[in-house]
Amino acid sequence: MWNSFWRPRDRFSLDQLRYLTDQLTKVQVVSDVNKDFVIEALRSIAELMTYGDQNDPSYFEFFMEKQVMGEFVRILKLSKTISVPLQLLQTVSILVQNLRNEHAIYYLFSNEHVNYLITYSFDFKNEELLSYYISFLRAISGKLNKNTVSLLVKIRGDEVVSFPLYVEAIRFAFHEENMVRIAVRAVTLNVYHVGDDSVNRYISSAPHKDYFSKLISFFRKQSMDLNKLVSHTLINPGPDSTSTIIAAIDEIEDNLYYFSDIVSAGIPDVGSLITDSILMVLIFPLLLPSLRIAIDNDMQSGVVTSLYLLCCILRIIKIKDLANTIAAALFCPLEAFTKSSGGFHPEGVLMQNDCSCPNLSLRDVLLAYVTKGDDVQVLGSLSMLATLLQTKELDESMLDGLGILPQRKQHKKLLLQALVGESSGEEELFSPKSSLTRDGAGSDIDAYHKKIKDQYGISFLSSDVGISPHVNRFQVIDALVSLFCRSSISAETLWDGGWLLRQLLPYSESEFNSHHLEVLKVSYKNCASDLVEEVKGIWSDFLISVICDEWRKCKRAMESSSPPKEPSCVLFLPHPHKFSLEDNTSTGSSFDAGERMQELVKVFVLLHQLQLFTLGRASPEQPSIDPPGDLPANCRAQISGIDVSGPKAGTEISLVNAVPCRVAFKSGKEHHLYFQAISSGISGWLVLAEEQPSQMSHGIVRVVAPLAGCNPRIDDTHSTWLHLRIRSSSLPFLNPPKSNDYGRMKTKGLVDGRWTLAFRDEESCNSALAMVVEEVNFLSNEVHGRLKPLLNLETAIDLSSSHLCVLEDSSIRMLPKSL
Repeated sequence: MWNSFWRPRDRFSLDQLRYLTDQLTKVQVVSDVNKDFVIEALRSIAELMTYGDQNDPSYFEFFMEKQVMGEFVRILKLSKTISVPLQLLQTVSILVQNLRNEHAIYYLFSNEHVNYLITYSFDFKNEELLSYYISFLRAISGKLNKNTVSLLVKIRGDEVVSFPLYVEAIRFAFHEENMVRIAVRAVTLNVYHVGDDSVNRYISSAPHKDYFSKLISFFRKQSMDLNKLVSHTLINPGPDSTSTIIAAIDEIEDNLYYFSDIVSAGIPDVGSLITDSILMVLIFPLLLPSLRIAIDNDMQSGVVTSLYLLCCILRIIKIKDLANTIAAALFCPLEAFTKSSGGFHPEGVLMQNDCSCPNLSLRDVLLAYVTKGDDVQVLGSLSMLATLLQTKELDESMLDGLGILPQRKQHKKLLLQALVGESSGEEELFSPKSSLTRDGAGSDIDAYHKKIKDQYGISFLSSDVGISPHVNRFQVIDALVSLFCRSSISAETLWDGGWLLRQLLPYSESEFNSHHLEVLKVSYKNCASDLVEEVKGIWSDFLISVICDEWRKCKRAMESSSPPKEPSCVLFLPHPHKFSLEDNTSTGSSFDAGERMQELVKVFVLLHQLQLFTLGRASPEQPSIDPPGDLPANCRAQISGIDVSGPKAGTEISLVNAVPCRVAFKSGKEHHLYFQAISSGISGWLVLAEEQPSQMSHGIVRVVAPLAGCNPRIDDTHSTWLHLRIRSSSLPFLNPPKSNDYGRMKTKGLVDGRWTLAFRDEESCNSALAMVVEEVNFLSNEVHGRLKPLLNLETAIDLSSSHLCVLEDSSIRMLPKSL
């Protein structure tokens, strides 16, 4: 019997719950002496109630009978230390989160104890306590539905007059700690999605509706901080600049998705509240004025940030009225927004040229950036136009007025008009200049312009707004064609322009005029001429491989449903133009030369595919490249006895054409070896071999290096020394894992190697030089010969449907499809 009396209680038993509750009721003061017991009791009760909820309903019956929640509140009032409120908040949070019995939740919410805890004056200067409190609010909001929400509000008549959970949560909506702000968003969204009409009226009535305008004001501040960050990075980039901007972008887009989630809850008037706030607080006074063309280079960051933010707003916040108002504002004169607001840089001065006429519309500014802006401005403007084109909330008449309604949508609408008997529909359907009428496009835009004037107080003369869909469409196409002739714009940005053009004209060249076709052809021929120079370049052995690779990528990009680059990429520019024909690539870094070659190839394949497009031809899956030719008889590759994979260290090689030399790879350690240059098709190697005493004219390969780009040169003071540049055997940027999401290379700066070979006399040195030059020429001629069908546009069109480019044994081969 005594053993039974002293037997310890089971940890997860009703007896243990009774014991802990009884001990708490005896606590009359919480001090340093008993606070540890109180904390442990609170923690253990949470565990026991969770266990009981899953296994034995009598636990919660006891919890209600003894009014344990009341004991929690009493203990809180007695406590003078921070640790007890911490544990109490955690205990109640655990109870709320883990109780699955619906009646248990009703009980917790029904006796005002939860509201008392919500409104209790905790010491929020303690960051840990604030964290526990916010988690407590989030746990409660996770249990809200139309039944439970009524237990946490006070009603007078049919109207909610008090909702502590919501009011206390939004107090911390703009807290400096991001995790606190995220938790508050979760609480508010749980409230918004309950769908209770009286709660919705409470939320959207004064003074609580001010929360939504404060959200936009806070977002405006974040937008200005982002612009400062981008501006600072443009002037003084640092090692952490990219990661810092990425973090800022993530927070910006998280906020916009939060706005979108609020709107999706469907609370009456909230969508219009958010729309009005975004327009009045952010877009009209800040973003649109920042698009102006200015003298101050610092203002470039304002243009970039504004274009990025406008794209994000249109892509994320799905409000029809907001999207159409933004689009309609693009027809307004720039002066309508700049005369009362300065944007990100109110002190900036407008550039006095043909791009900044006071009556210039914002749409005209975007096109001016495309035709005359730098890489950043071009990409930003293209992203804006592409985003507008993809915004489903925009009326088609608005897209047509902007000049960016895709041709297939035009045809669809005109076909519908013809089917229902509208007189002009059938005529315009088969017209090469088909477009929606001025009346169709203009009436919708006029309605939004009236709203911009009357509701938002933006004043401008209607006569300043010109809307002619056909003229505007021609202007867009003209700007894009001009863009493809600009040698200072990066290939990746040009690809975005190519994608946009393909969206506008997916079928043929019907809307290109003779000038467009001529300038595109001239631009293509100039680029093709530059590409021929790369045949003699440092990476000539990789040229065909890169062309085939970029051809596939370009075709995928042009035919994709989305533009090649995300709008956020504009914040990580400017990236300087990567290639220049004036660069002396023979003495520069081979890695830089490789990037220039890749950039040139990107431009070439885009212009080539656009040429096919203007001729009404689809781009083939692979470029038209000839198959490899037969090796000449008695060439060094055959005499040396190497196979198609090339020489490898440790393999045997013939030394018939080799020249003896001396070389030291380490100071004081000289090697006597045999040197020869060998080309085979579009590959080539520099080989150093060690003679085999047992077999005349044969040796073992010791070192192999690429032939292309070796830049052979006899020393100015030592006529028996031959200098060779040794580049990497592969292009580092072709290794996908080494590039991040924004295209920035993670590779460290690469340095070319050098060989200095010492020959026994001048004649041997000159012989070695002549051998290298001859093999380099063989390689270049082979590359050039195989590229001739591609470089000749007419031939490429004829061959594009009958050839397939395949990669085999590290070389590119062209095979007819019939084989």
